[in-house]
Amino acid sequence: MGYRTLLRDHRSVLSIAFLAMFSSSLGQSFFVGLFQAPLAEHWQLSAGQFGTAYTAVTLVAGFVMLYYGPSIDWISPRRFAITVLLVLLAGVALLTLSPWWWLGVLGLGLVRLCGQGMLTHLGNTLAAREFTTQRGRAMGLASLGIPLGEALLPPLVAATLLWLSWQSFWWLLCALLALPWLWLLQRVPWSNAPGKKPQKRDATGPRPFREPRFWALLPLLMSLPITMTGLFIYQAQLTDALDSSLSIYALALTGMGVAKLPGALLGGRWIDKIGPVRLARVYLLPYAAAMLFAVLAGGNASVWALMVGGGLAMGAQELIASGLLIKLWGIEHLGRVRSALSAAMVFSTGIAPAAIGLALSAGLSFTVILSTMLAFIVAAWCLAQRVLQIASQTARV
Repeated sequence: MGYRTLLRDHRSVLSIAFLAMFSSSLGQSFFVGLFQAPLAEHWQLSAGQFGTAYTAVTLVAGFVMLYYGPSIDWISPRRFAITVLLVLLAGVALLTLSPWWWLGVLGLGLVRLCGQGMLTHLGNTLAAREFTTQRGRAMGLASLGIPLGEALLPPLVAATLLWLSWQSFWWLLCALLALPWLWLLQRVPWSNAPGKKPQKRDATGPRPFREPRFWALLPLLMSLPITMTGLFIYQAQLTDALDSSLSIYALALTGMGVAKLPGALLGGRWIDKIGPVRLARVYLLPYAAAMLFAVLAGGNASVWALMVGGGLAMGAQELIASGLLIKLWGIEHLGRVRSALSAAMVFSTGIAPAAIGLALSAGLSFTVILSTMLAFIVAAWCLAQRVLQIASQTARV
């Protein structure tokens, strides 16, 4: 079955998952970052205070995600989606309308939680759980919503803010997203609740943070988002260390977005053919090779290599992560285990900028930091090999 047949036969569930991934853009770092200056000015916060608030709400969102994320294993997807969308709308209202900074920061936290957290969780879990033989392709199609948001929204923001305030743009985007969501909620068949809510002290379900294999796999799955976050936040220091420029970096970001498309589509096809375990062993290779090239060569080409190599790996990252979690813990517990992984990623990407900032303040060059990132990726790959061997011996779900 190819992508065209998959779209024809499963249009409803793929539309829901895709729209959830695209709508998550409201809480993604790239989108919030476009409004950093007007938000800080509106709340009368300095850049440092805004960064501290952003990190704080991101960490809190990770804890909340860890608590409520597993509910997708027993709550119907439609009810889950409605709840998340209503909380997201409340967050946008606080973010744009509150005259008090602390309420605005609370709104930012809700937007981060429901955008980057819950909507991504919904899209990934739904695409993974509703398919068996074509799971990789389905997750690949759904995941295209994120790079589409990254490609469309920044130029749309730049063009629209010429004649609208930033608050009006947020509400305009919410209104545009509400139209397809209302249609899907009313006209499209949704799947039923996948299971029953476990007892409060249920000992039968997995507890990822208490399992050594989860901790062994975690660095491999976190290495890409951690290091890419550092490259995003400290782009000025990166380009200066590599003897490049921010204009080249901006162009390379477009290359990253384009590279995500084959990463997702080819990654989905390869997961169906060779499985997530084999792909997990090699998907970081383009990114690691680009990082080694950047350390040794520098120049504009190294910036392009980092962004394109990272884009290829990022396109396949979520597909591989879901496939591995299903193999190790089963489809019936995907929501619980994915929420643990998502929370860990939120924590790490919230702390990573602070850690890199301390390294820069200590006088380390960004080239040394890139070398450390590469060493981290290699160490994470080695640590995960035992768990990947176990997963390869597990019967395909």
